[in-house]
Amino acid sequence: MKLSLIALAGVVALAALPAQAADPIKIALVHGTSGSTFEVFSKQTHTGFEMGLEYATGGTMEIDGRPIEIIKKDTQFKPDIARAALEEAFGDDDVLIAVGGTSSGVTKGLLPIAEEYEKILLVEPAVADSLTGPESNRYVFKTSRNSSMDMQAQALALAPDANLHVATLAEDYAFGRDGIEAFKSALDGSGATIVAEEYVPQGTTDFTAAAERMFAALKDKEGRKVIMIYVAGGGNPMGKIKDMQPERFGIEISTGGHILPVLPTYKAVPGMEGAIYYYYEIPQNPVNDWLVAEHQARFDGPPDFFTAGGMAAALAIVKAIETAETVDTEGLIAAMEGMTWDTPKGPMTFRPEDHQALQDMYHFKIKVDENVDWAIPELVRVIEAGEMDIPLGREN
Repeated sequence: MKLSLIALAGVVALAALPAQAADPIKIALVHGTSGSTFEVFSKQTHTGFEMGLEYATGGTMEIDGRPIEIIKKDTQFKPDIARAALEEAFGDDDVLIAVGGTSSGVTKGLLPIAEEYEKILLVEPAVADSLTGPESNRYVFKTSRNSSMDMQAQALALAPDANLHVATLAEDYAFGRDGIEAFKSALDGSGATIVAEEYVPQGTTDFTAAAERMFAALKDKEGRKVIMIYVAGGGNPMGKIKDMQPERFGIEISTGGHILPVLPTYKAVPGMEGAIYYYYEIPQNPVNDWLVAEHQARFDGPPDFFTAGGMAAALAIVKAIETAETVDTEGLIAAMEGMTWDTPKGPMTFRPEDHQALQDMYHFKIKVDENVDWAIPELVRVIEAGEMDIPLGREN
């Protein structure tokens, strides 16, 4: 009887102790936040990611009672530092999942590390097709759009036919080269002709020589003549080429949409048509309504390209953890392959074969309103995910 009383007393004492804190869910954000003009993309991604976690968890920042811990790593846009940061996140920090990076060239070097550590790398916001290509692996998922989406949507916006002649301008790294290959593939069978391809180093600010070569390749062509620009960084290539008066040769400029700080330069091309990944006024859904209202209230301005992308990544992670049978790498992979979830752009779906998120794009026409600081990419129509034949990057 005495032993029973002692045992009972022990149970009561244990019950009186404070509950043990649940183990946190550790997520690493592996992006460049210094050392490049692209750092603004990373910072938007971080803002959107944190707001996405807030939205998905109803403000608790917990999933099934486990607090979410965000660990930020600055890659400085250097491949060796990025690889070391991801190794540290997967190894020393023991994160469940990592999100990154920003530059496609830097992010390519992270793919084998995910496979080595057998942990998930969720690519956001880097774009290149090759990130889910043959060199990728089953541990890599991608919420960001890819180059094929950009370029198929851009081609649809140009309405290509045998009357169209195009010269392309892109930066000479994975983003630019993958993009132009995707654009050429998108034009296959349309009758349109690529007459010149120009690649410039990242950070280029003088586009004179490249523009002159494109003018020379286009000016004597019969039909519609277009310079298609696919440049992610600064330097304002569109404005500088426009200043060279391509219209004297009957040449138009076309490019995809961009972040809000760049859109004032689009005022030089009213009526220009192209394709865009996100503009805050276009999607009509509850997730985007919340994002726009909250971002406006907190930051006195609307959300941008990569804010929406960061939120989409956070929403994917929360849904995967909530629906996975086991909260580990294999459980998450099983939950994420084929998963559809709501984002500021509407539903996205991870394609099971290569883990690319399939998503809508938007055909726009530039509208200039003197009461708005930037040019407005006004919606022409939604280009639905099913309209685009996005090549498989790899097969599991």
